[in-house]
Amino acid sequence: MKKPTKKQERALRAVEVLRERYPDATCTLEYRSAFELLVAVRLSAQCTDKRVDMVTPALFARYPDAAALAAADVAEVEERIRSCGLYKTKARDLVAMAQTLLERHGGEVPGTIEELTALPGVGRKTANLVCGDVFGMPGVVVADTHCIRIAGRLGLCDSKDPKKVETQLRALLPPEESGVFCHRLVRFGRDTCIARSPRCGDCPLSDICPSRQR
Repeated sequence: MKKPTKKQERALRAVEVLRERYPDATCTLEYRSAFELLVAVRLSAQCTDKRVDMVTPALFARYPDAAALAAADVAEVEERIRSCGLYKTKARDLVAMAQTLLERHGGEVPGTIEELTALPGVGRKTANLVCGDVFGMPGVVVADTHCIRIAGRLGLCDSKDPKKVETQLRALLPPEESGVFCHRLVRFGRDTCIARSPRCGDCPLSDICPSRQR
């Protein structure tokens, strides 16, 4: 058997440590269906998950499925999501996304990366999240800001490009662990490996981290 590289060993150690630290980590957005998750993730761009979770209950009460949202007036959607920021672009994308779901998929959310990224406003981060959390697809990597920052600090990736980070992490992480590992990175990035002032003194990965501050 081929001996794992130091980078692979570091990745597996990170998986193990964060699994123990955050055993129940899940997506921080509240949703009840693939459709709701798709909408919530689009709203979360440059917006906090907490704010999105405040907006979506009323939004989903008004537009409970793709058919309802596809028939919506964009201006009305804008008003309902205004507090999430970038509301004009997001409203336009959401209505177009719902219309495409109706036209191509009978109103149902598809379960492949390729089909999801063909929807208006849906990128690979969203597609990976939906495929992993809703459809249970192994090997997904949600390359959000926490994932990109922490993977770089740990020396697991050498790029800030989301697609490259996704590809590099796929090669290092066990497929059955990759999706939940990304959720754990979000928790870890918020309470320990903070963007501007990482708490290296309290970090359980400081002994393997090449970026640790002494």
